[in-house]
Amino acid sequence: MACFVVPAVEAVITTAVTKVIEKKEKTEAKNETVTVSGGFSKKLKWLNNMLWGGSALLAFEHIWHGEVVPWFPFLTNAIDPANRAEMLHEMATAGVSMTILVTAVWAGIVAVTGIISRSAVPAESKSGRN
Repeated sequence: MACFVVPAVEAVITTAVTKVIEKKEKTEAKNETVTVSGGFSKKLKWLNNMLWGGSALLAFEHIWHGEVVPWFPFLTNAIDPANRAEMLHEMATAGVSMTILVTAVWAGIVAVTGIISRSAVPAESKSGRN
């Protein structure tokens, strides 16, 4: 029905936050206070790609099944007031749970890449000493 709306809303928010952080990182790099090679904005782009991609696939699936139409109010269940409660319930349960899961997977990816990059630095410094 409308479960794809929730991750799409998070994607819009994280896209805006990414733009702000990118601007801040560029300003800091320009002032040479910080050397930014793979800043937090790059990691947020990973989350954006996951959210936008998932939302697009879900939207396509809902369009395919006729649940999303090209005229107002766009969602077929939003037309009938009796179905609105069901639609909002799906958004609150399925949409929120999918969004939390995607964000948790992204957090796991960020944690694992952080661990890998920290363990790679000592290995490089050890090999440089020999």
